[in-house]
Amino acid sequence: MHLGSCYFGGHHGIEQDYAEGARLFRLVAEQGHVGAQFNHGMCFQDGKGEAQDHVAAARLFRRAAKKGHANAQAALGKCFLQGLGVHQDYDEAAHLFRLAAE
Repeated sequence: MHLGSCYFGGHHGIEQDYAEGARLFRLVAEQGHVGAQFNHGMCFQDGKGEAQDHVAAARLFRRAAKKGHANAQAALGKCFLQGLGVHQDYDEAAHLFRLAAE
């Protein structure tokens, strides 16, 4: 996952390449790495390295959130708050924000 971050951010002498960073996040996310699931979700949410797709972002955030990833819980809460990729649900948003804060 670190290499994906290097490509995504253009760190450690590696030229910034969103598509390659997203590809590497996807490979690691498919193996169940929660941080990579969150990062790949952010690629979809922001349209960097992947075509913007809020449904795909929410799906990846949900996977990581179920495993206790606080940033994914907060990101999924935002999805529910704004109705991005999921049906708007203020109660679910509040629940996820509380989980993220714990």
